Amino acid sequence: MSTVDQLAVRLDDAVTSRIAIPSSGAGTGLDVPTAYRVQQAVVDRRLARGERAVGLKLGLTSRAKMTQMGVDEVIWGRLTDAMRIPDGGTVRLDDHIHPKAEPEVAFLVEGGAVTAVAPAIEVIDSRYVDFRFTLPEVIADNTSASGFVLGAWQPIPDGIDNLGVLLEVDGRAVQVGSTAAILGDPRRALSDAVRLADVNGVDLADNSILLAGAATAAVPLRAGSYVRVTVERLGTASLRVGS
Repeated sequence: MSTVDQLAVRLDDAVTSRIAIPSSGAGTGLDVPTAYRVQQAVVDRRLARGERAVGLKLGLTSRAKMTQMGVDEVIWGRLTDAMRIPDGGTVRLDDHIHPKAEPEVAFLVEGGAVTAVAPAIEVIDSRYVDFRFTLPEVIADNTSASGFVLGAWQPIPDGIDNLGVLLEVDGRAVQVGSTAAILGDPRRALSDAVRLADVNGVDLADNSILLAGAATAAVPLRAGSYVRVTVERLGTASLRVGS
């Protein structure tokens, strides 16, 4: 079994067993191109179990995160239908390792163009111990993708580059931000996604979902909590946390 396949099996097993694996740190020898090959192998295992690809997600879309990871472009991962959580639906902690939620903006892609936008929540859940990883490791881990909630699709409003974003837990504001945190304008996510998909031979087909990136820091999910994201002029998306 190749190194790519070995790491893909370890990461996929971490998902299904809910047991995190340790980061190998900089000494792993894993580079970014190889990491994307691992990611593809991880996703292929999910598709082989009957899941269906539904879109892409972007990561490291804030300048602060890029600087922290020492990179100058976004990273990306894959979404499947099994990751989708109904608006207002429940996320079970027992199905995850150490999940967190972050507010996002989602776009609907049709004919290679964005046709609608929605408030969204992404549930991230690193398969590495303590959410500690190198850049190639998080890419290999499908950029920590675990779940997502979409609010109602809306026409794209003017001024989407600076809409207020509020993340609440049990009715209390825990993060406040702006869509400007997403590449300065979340619409830039589309051009990045199209470019990355083209370079890597990924089909960004009609009715694809694109998560443009986090508007604030992520917050850990706690049993019994109610999490709601509000994006100015776009509405809300929410989830409940079960045990």
